[in-house]
Amino acid sequence: MGGWTARDLPDLTGRRAVVTGANSGLGFHTALELSRAGASVVMAARDERRGAEALDRVRQQLPGSGAELASLDLADLASVRRFAAAYGTAPIDILVNNAGVMAIPRRETLDGFEMQFGTNHLGHFALTGLLLPALTKRPGSRVVTVSSFMHWLGTMNFDDLMGERRYQTWSVYEQSKLANLLFMRELDHRGSALGLVSVAAHPGYASTNLQAVGPQMVGSRVSGLIAGALTAVAGQSAANGALPQLYAAAAPDVVGGEYFGPRGPGQQRGRPTRVGMSKKAQDDESARRLWEVSEELTGVRYLSGPGGSA
Repeated sequence: MGGWTARDLPDLTGRRAVVTGANSGLGFHTALELSRAGASVVMAARDERRGAEALDRVRQQLPGSGAELASLDLADLASVRRFAAAYGTAPIDILVNNAGVMAIPRRETLDGFEMQFGTNHLGHFALTGLLLPALTKRPGSRVVTVSSFMHWLGTMNFDDLMGERRYQTWSVYEQSKLANLLFMRELDHRGSALGLVSVAAHPGYASTNLQAVGPQMVGSRVSGLIAGALTAVAGQSAANGALPQLYAAAAPDVVGGEYFGPRGPGQQRGRPTRVGMSKKAQDDESARRLWEVSEELTGVRYLSGPGGSA
């Protein structure tokens, strides 16, 4: 891959993409560069105001862009279903499951799930399943699930997935990022017969607003400012952090089941490359168990043949 950048994206004219969390950070730059390459991008965002501002920024840089804004709250399965009903009728070539929360105090989604597991994994599990008919209309469509190098520390606690007995902000986040990779691999196993390519990516240590949100939510404004400042200094830019998921989304040599991240020391920064994943992320039994639990919790059941999911 050498010095691959967003300028190396192939021509995506005629392709349709959906990017979650597209109002800022990695999601914004992913939507921007896919649009620059010619794709029609649905910028899915929870915050309507911030989403509108992000869309304006895309249109300012790319006059005539086919990007559009859509409301999507991954912490609300009713919102996920509304989004899929509205945007899942036309073929989708690329779905980037990018949105997420990190190391926040314990909160619950509208459906009663722990917020990090519910948003980072269950929301995207449901979204992908509901969009499966649109994704399988064109062979070779891709689902990119954004994980983290923190998945190496993750453990699936199937006896307490929602952190009701014990909640530790970082361990629950690590579990959700491990779940992302287990989902990616199981989706690749199940979707390959339908022509679906399921891959994953992580941004390394990228300068986004995620690091400051947790401290701010517990009222520690100073800690939030410090976390944000450290990230800005030590982390790579959000534009560079988005490169692994852009490569995963559109580079021609990508095959299902692969994982992409920065090539620099500790996978913290640098141009995209193929990276390894933990043994726990490659546990097929855990992947199958997580899939079954996710179907039960979300009520979204993927069908094994053409035609998508229930």
